Amino acid sequence: MSETVTKVPAVEGWFTTDPDAPQLIGAQCPKCSTLVFPPRENVCPNPSCDSDTLEPTMLSRRGRVWSYTENHYAPPAPYVAAEPFVPYAIAAVELDEEGIVVLGQVAKHVSASELHVGMEMQLELDTLYTDEEHEYLVYVWAPAAPKAEGSKGGAQ
Repeated sequence: MSETVTKVPAVEGWFTTDPDAPQLIGAQCPKCSTLVFPPRENVCPNPSCDSDTLEPTMLSRRGRVWSYTENHYAPPAPYVAAEPFVPYAIAAVELDEEGIVVLGQVAKHVSASELHVGMEMQLELDTLYTDEEHEYLVYVWAPAAPKAEGSKGGAQ
């Protein structure tokens, strides 16, 4: 492997890659404010809205476990499973501010047995895999660190 490996998202446009404060990038309807993740540019998914555009928007980094499970099969593309494959937890997290549910892998050091519905989670980055030139990053959910006194829970 070369000495200069560039960190890049495994899926472009779904999240920022700031290691200290990554954020999901969703899309919002400018007409009715409906939010979606993953982001897209086409028509609003709200059946009551006739807007034909969605605009990129940053989503909050914290939420609560809505549901979770442990995957015992290798994930589909674009994800690359480690060899040998090791089961991993996934969680559906309801974002605190937006109220939408976002599914994602849980940090590698956290098993499904450590999760519970309502548990506070925060967005983090993890390495999916590396090649000669790139370290491919994905977003993961991890148990939330306690909030600093006086801080707000929004898009941190």
